[in-house]
Amino acid sequence: MKQITNKQYDEWQRFKAAQNNGRTLTPDGLRILCESMNKDPEQIGRHMLEMYHKFKQEGIYDIPPCEDDE
Repeated sequence: MKQITNKQYDEWQRFKAAQNNGRTLTPDGLRILCESMNKDPEQIGRHMLEMYHKFKQEGIYDIPPCEDDE
């Protein structure tokens, strides 16, 4: 049986917390976002950057990003 490292488990816990708080982008969520911005890449990019800034200000991105052990 394959075991995971403590680091991988911590990353999984962070992912599940983000998922439970609605911070993951699903395919349906991406479709809705694109449709609401009239599939305009500039509008979509601007919105994503604004949300990134907002989340950074709220401290959501204080957690270091996940790293692969490969």
